[in-house]
Amino acid sequence: MSSEYEILIVDDVSENIKVAINILKQDGYNFSFALNGKEALEVLKTKRFDLVLLDIMMPIVDGFKVCKIIKNTPQIKDTPVIFVTAKVDMDSIEEGFNLGAVDYVTKPFHPTELKARVKNHLELYRAKRQLKYNNINLHSKMKKDEAKYFTELELAQKEIINILSEIMEYGSNETAQHINRVSDISTLLATSVGTLSKEEINIVSLASPMHDIGKILIDSKLLHKPGKLSEEEYSHMKEHSQLAYHFLKKSDKELIKAAAIIAHQHHENYDGSGYPQGLIGNDIHIYGRIVAIADVLDALTHERSYKEAWSFDEALKFIVDESGIKFDPSLVEIFVEHSDSFKKIIENS
Repeated sequence: MSSEYEILIVDDVSENIKVAINILKQDGYNFSFALNGKEALEVLKTKRFDLVLLDIMMPIVDGFKVCKIIKNTPQIKDTPVIFVTAKVDMDSIEEGFNLGAVDYVTKPFHPTELKARVKNHLELYRAKRQLKYNNINLHSKMKKDEAKYFTELELAQKEIINILSEIMEYGSNETAQHINRVSDISTLLATSVGTLSKEEINIVSLASPMHDIGKILIDSKLLHKPGKLSEEEYSHMKEHSQLAYHFLKKSDKELIKAAAIIAHQHHENYDGSGYPQGLIGNDIHIYGRIVAIADVLDALTHERSYKEAWSFDEALKFIVDESGIKFDPSLVEIFVEHSDSFKKIIENS
């Protein structure tokens, strides 16, 4: 900010303007002047001032009206106004302050008094402007820092989730690529639904890698067993959904709560034949219904210890055939509509 101050002096008597300028010029201020209220308002349209010294009794537009217009104009309403006038009755003084003036100096004024009041209000106005400027900068910096903090926090959460999921898949052919693909497929499907918010889509993206986190608590020999599981082994394997939910449900964080839902429900079937709760239709959370398709698509199209990889078209046919049985028909329809995009995720990773 410049150290110079701009002052507008408004008085219908030119000699009064000269006297004021002579008293104040030694302090290095810049001056403009107007001989009536109308002229003053025209000047205020073209230039910004740090202070207005305003007479009250003037022809055409009086000082009270000029002050009222200043205070009702957003661009200049903060400009301090000091009435410098011969009107010394209490009603006039009260009206001046009610209109928003910061001070009231009576004529004939004493040079020391005028200099002191002008100096004090100029410095106060400059301090207020500096404070406002600093507050704006601080608010802007805080918003940037907050955005950076939450971005870093989100990345940290995602990294932790990926690490946990990779631990679960360590030692198997179901690598971290499976986790990333399920996340990418789930995100694309969630986005294509068209009714989920950006926040909900982001939650699906971050939480979906934890869909099988409960397998950490399942015997690894059982997880990687080649061939078909026995009925008892399969029953034990199915416990991973309930185990994950048991631990994740304790959190009050939206992301972990979503992960709990996904881990618990992604093996539920649309017709109620799934596990662990046997939920039917829309009783299965949308997150669970989305990840169910993503998990099966990736599992079918990649080799596992107990099976060879299917082609994308074979997997697509399976998902379509299971519409309304295993999968939500509306999501299957969306999946088919965007099948080329899903195929790219499978083939490019």
